[in-house]
Amino acid sequence: MKTLVTGGAGFIGSHLVDALLEMGHDVVVLDNFSTGRPENLSHVEKKITLVECDISEIGTWTKNFQDVEKVFHLAALADIVPSIENPLTYYQSNVNGTYNIVEACRDFCIEKLVYSASSSCYGIPSSYPTSELSEIKPQYPYALTKYLGEQIVMHWSKVYKVPAISLRFFNVYGPKSRTSGTYGAVFGVFLAQKLNKKPFTVVGDGKQTRDFTFVSDIVSAIVSASFSQVKDEIINIGSDNTFSINQVVELLEGDVVYVPKRPGEPDCTWADISKAKGLLNWTPKVGIEEGISKLLKEINYWSEAPVWDEESISVATKKWFEYLG
Repeated sequence: MKTLVTGGAGFIGSHLVDALLEMGHDVVVLDNFSTGRPENLSHVEKKITLVECDISEIGTWTKNFQDVEKVFHLAALADIVPSIENPLTYYQSNVNGTYNIVEACRDFCIEKLVYSASSSCYGIPSSYPTSELSEIKPQYPYALTKYLGEQIVMHWSKVYKVPAISLRFFNVYGPKSRTSGTYGAVFGVFLAQKLNKKPFTVVGDGKQTRDFTFVSDIVSAIVSASFSQVKDEIINIGSDNTFSINQVVELLEGDVVYVPKRPGEPDCTWADISKAKGLLNWTPKVGIEEGISKLLKEINYWSEAPVWDEESISVATKKWFEYLG
């Protein structure tokens, strides 16, 4: 089977590429390396077709959809503050890029498109666990653009009969999570701090909880969705639990300092995954203790990641407070 992964050099994408290769698939990867890392695919570079391109611009990259059966669309710009500072860039990548992908899927009669959506579309939910029927309340441009991309995918699925399914991921973590210079994903921040024997910078009082979902569970959900007969559906993918930041730093073991709570962030994220269990016959397998244990075994991956402290975080999140406060 020939499959195509956009953003395949990224965190989740590179894990998905590994899984597809293990299943014997012929894999094409599209990536512009704006956030993805070539190193994430170095061990499989001779086994895949790697195309460096920008999907936000129409180009010859679309010819790689020829004879592809399944498309996994993970390419996107992430992080909150950069999306506040550069909303147009995020719109071009996450909205225009998604439009170009679904059009390529339509032109080449793709069998199945799986879109990687974000639970950030729920904003600050009014109920937990949060179901797919919950109100959409994006708090910042990243969340909005990922949701707009999802709407394009669903519209093309219904109007143009491009068989598609959208998976809303909750707080994905695991080996190879991003190490860019942008202040963002909590585990990337904490692991770099641990490597450098610096205190963990915990936001607020640390009692806020997150639905931390291990990347291998995310990948198994993506694969299950691609082989299912389900289409025209939006489905939450989470750990079936929620854990406090204080629990996380306790498992990571180290000193803690506290930084100001930020506006626009929920006190809890927690997915209702009953739909995933019922429609995809999927359940998560990796608990938080096992997941963090796996991370610590590969902690050297974050040896070149930026090491954040109270002062640098204050500077990096200034726009966050300015626009969302």
